[in-house]
This record gives sequence, structure tokens and C-alpha cells, in this order.
Amino acid sequence: MPFAPSIEDLRQLAQRRLPRMFYDYIDSGSWTERTYRANTERLAAIGLRQRVAVDLEGRQVRSTMLGRPVAMPVALGPAGLAGIFHPDGEIHAARAAEKFGVPFALSTMSICSIEDVAAATRSPFWFQLYLLRDRGFSASLIERAKAARCSALILTVDAPLLGRRYKDVRNGLSTPPQFWRPRVALDLMRHPAWCLGMLRTRRRTFGNIIGHAPGVKDLSTLTNWKNLEVDPALSWRDVEWVMRQWGGPLILKGLMDPQDIAQAARLGVAAVVVSNHGGRQLDGAPATVEVLPRAVEAARSVGAAGQTGPEVWVDSGIRSGQDVLKMLALGAQAALVGRPWLYGLAAQGRAGVDRCLQILAEDLELTMALCGCTSVADIGPHLLVPGTHPA
Repeated sequence: MPFAPSIEDLRQLAQRRLPRMFYDYIDSGSWTERTYRANTERLAAIGLRQRVAVDLEGRQVRSTMLGRPVAMPVALGPAGLAGIFHPDGEIHAARAAEKFGVPFALSTMSICSIEDVAAATRSPFWFQLYLLRDRGFSASLIERAKAARCSALILTVDAPLLGRRYKDVRNGLSTPPQFWRPRVALDLMRHPAWCLGMLRTRRRTFGNIIGHAPGVKDLSTLTNWKNLEVDPALSWRDVEWVMRQWGGPLILKGLMDPQDIAQAARLGVAAVVVSNHGGRQLDGAPATVEVLPRAVEAARSVGAAGQTGPEVWVDSGIRSGQDVLKMLALGAQAALVGRPWLYGLAAQGRAGVDRCLQILAEDLELTMALCGCTSVADIGPHLLVPGTHPA
């Protein structure tokens, strides 16, 4: 198995292993991909202050998320179709996160079901919910998450309609995928290892939906059932409804505007994720690192005396432990990663996710040390070169 020194090496391995339609699904954005590119470019432009003659003994990257200890302030964010990139992919990722000591979030649109992941792990994981037109089925997903001992619910609020993703359209990635296209069929034949792997698993469709939603027995019936579309009428009243149904820590993912973050804080959510969906929704939206300082200020400005508001997390554009440090320095309390662990999964299965987490932790610890910092709690804007960041 090739050794991957960096997340970029995992990306290159994933690109070689995956059929093009699935690699492009991971590594693309919407419309012109301007926001997708800006997420990484804006992070890369932030400078770090090098410090010397600092006692670096005892350095560590441990932290907390939602009051629970984590090996580093990073979670594996929810990603649809992960089980297509490698057989039983969500199970492998959840086990890797469990072993490393960080949270794992399972997507509504996962290939492995809530029950599959619960049976394969011991530690509680998180479940990500898309609120669907069928409120009864949405409620049943929440109940299944409770039964599986999920410790938090993530409600994604930035995708009431899907952004226009041209690569997916060109590649025939639809429900079901258009494998009959000559170019697609030829590409599949060029990736026999992936094809054989998928043939060996019984998990090849949406495990949380097929066989669970009323009248949905296969992909063809799913395609025709409009009630399983994400509800475009999602409102703050619906967020409150989800909070009542769930009754536990609720995380809102996909907030970019300070007014929305303040409203989420007033509702009492446990955490908000500053996210532009990895550049896959509103092309032209700013990079998350650009709005992060204002988001943190908005979250902290709301709440009763003595309360600090929800935890503020961030995703989109993170490709290294250095990127994690920059986000923490600008006020985030933790980061969610998506593409990095998907690259690892597609490249090397469970071992690739293990390697992804190891790279992020080692990069974070080493960068902290070279900036003269030994603890996550000590990370702040003083580690950044003035004038290179938005704070």
C-alpha cells in the first residue's frame, strides 16, 4: 500500500482508484467553482508567525467538542455516498474515528445505514439530517438515530435546493447513476478493483432510505417519490420542531451570515458550523475563513448573562492540520473535515482514513510547536501574520 505523506497524496491516490463520476463528485463545486477554490486559496494566504526559544515539552492537541474530550478538535463531517467510494465506507470511517478519538457524523444520504454503523461501533456517533418534505419520515430518522445512541444531531440548513454541479451532470451522476453511457461504462472497466469491491458488498444504495421510507423499495421508486426531496420551505419554525423531536444536542450546519448565527444562538442550539457546503451550493459565497470572525462574534453576542452561546465550528477548504490551526486562531472551537477523509477512504479504505487523521493531528501539533504554542487552548490570532487574515 503506497505511503501517503499528505492529504494531497491521498487525493492523488483516490483520483487514480475511483471512476471519474465518483471522484468528480468529491472533488468539485457548483457552477464556476469559484467558492470551492476560494475556500482553500484564502486559507493558504494566511501567514503564520514563527516563534523560537519556547519550551515545547508536553505539547498536545487534545480538546473538547460539546463538552466531551476529543483527541483533537476535528470531526469527520457528514458526506453522502461515502459507501460508494469504498465498500462499506461509512463503517470504516466510523471505526477509524472511534479508534482515534474524534467524532464521526453519518449523512442522511449514506450508503451504510444508521443501524449498520451502530452495529459496527461502540462509541456514539452523530447523525446528520436533511429535513424532507415527508415530516413523518424525517421524524422516523430522528427516532432511529436515538435508538442507535447517536449523541448529537446535525441539521443541514444550506441545501433546501441543490446547487448546479456541472461535473455531476456531465458524468451522468444521477439517481440511479447513468452507467449505460458509453463513456461511463468504459471508465468503469478501467477501474476493476473498484468494481469488484462494490460487487462484494450488499451495501450499494441509500441505506437510510431504501426499505425504510414508505413505498421506496429501490432506486427507481426513490426517484419518483417527491416527498423524499429536501424541503425547500425549511424555516426557523422547522428548526424548533427538529429540536423538540430530537431533545438532545442540536448542531446547525451551513450558516454563513451573522444574522442567521445570532438567530440560531437565540434558539439555543449546541453548536453551529460555519459552512458553504464545501463550495457545492451557492457559488460566489465567500470562503468560510473570511466570515468566521464575524460568525464567532455573532454567536457570542447572543444569550443570557454568563452564557457564551453555541460552540462555533467551521468546515470547507481544510486540507491540513495547518488549516485547522488557522481556523482555531480565528475563533473556531473545532473543525469538520469532509474531502480529506473521503480521499483517504477512496484511496486506501479504513487505512486511508486512519492515515488522514494521523496527518491532520501531526500537522496540527507540529505547526503549533513552530508557532511557539503547546496547547489548543493557547491558539489565537497572535499566531497569525497581521494583515493576512480577516480578523
